Amino acid sequence: MEITDGGRLEVRITSADVGKRVSVRYVTDSAEPGEKFTDAVGVLTSWDAGVLLITRKSGETVRIAESSLAAGKVVPAAPARRRGPSATFAELARATARAWQPVESEPLGGWTLRAAGGFTRRANSALPLGDPGLPVAEALTHVRAWYAARKLPAYIQTATGAEGTQELLCAALDRHGWHREVSAEVRIAALAPIGDLDADVSAVRLSRTVEEPWLRRYQRFQEPGPAVRSVLASGPSVWFASVEGTGEVPAAIGRLVVDGRWAGFMAVEVDPDQRRRGLATSVMTALARQALDEGASAAWLQVEADNDGARALYDGMGFAPHHHYHHYRWAEA
Repeated sequence: MEITDGGRLEVRITSADVGKRVSVRYVTDSAEPGEKFTDAVGVLTSWDAGVLLITRKSGETVRIAESSLAAGKVVPAAPARRRGPSATFAELARATARAWQPVESEPLGGWTLRAAGGFTRRANSALPLGDPGLPVAEALTHVRAWYAARKLPAYIQTATGAEGTQELLCAALDRHGWHREVSAEVRIAALAPIGDLDADVSAVRLSRTVEEPWLRRYQRFQEPGPAVRSVLASGPSVWFASVEGTGEVPAAIGRLVVDGRWAGFMAVEVDPDQRRRGLATSVMTALARQALDEGASAAWLQVEADNDGARALYDGMGFAPHHHYHHYRWAEA
């Protein structure tokens, strides 16, 4: 916080700083016992009618009464990662999108409207990576109509927590009646250490095509249909990994998309009765070695914030959060 020579806190932000990353200290009843102040760091997304809205990197919005401010200043963007690959938000967002492609898409300026018969939010949401070419309110009306014509709920995928992410758009969605349903982390890591893990890969089978046994283990597979196979097979260089289990269902599976320097890991799943045997590590190591053979050097994956087991596994492999992504749904009247 900014402190004068006399030791007083100062508020050095104004409504003109909307859109900038700020750090504030304010008076609140929720402070720790014996403390008077609480701090918040994030993007200032609104300052209106005496209320500030600050969006933290997790996507959480903090409402602060202007009258409760004790100090505030503009702060630089979060420091660059000191280990692992470097990546801009735009580069990583496009790589993740290419790894999970819809059956149908349509541009709206710099936005892309995506549909795949309702199979996963990622393949059935608008991806806003630029200017839609319309005022936001009109763009949102267009998005709603496009999904309604396909009898699908209207979703928009956004991101927070990195330079160039979409905190202001998230705030606009809130104002226009959209509600955040699901949030997850996008994590990145150097690829070589994953391929070098001491894991037994002898039982991991790799295939270029998604096969029936693999689908039986995949928890998101409920209804057979062309959209499921189309989305799973999409991407520049796609691989499916499986470890034989009992009967006709694999003990573990995984999916890999190699795209230039990036290797994206998805659908890593293990039979609940076979966990803690290192199968997930074996699957990811085998896939990492395949990606290294194809010239990739960096890895990414997506993990929901409440999946503690997966987060612990990925921590051990060197994955660190890059940004958070969210799906906003139009709340129909």
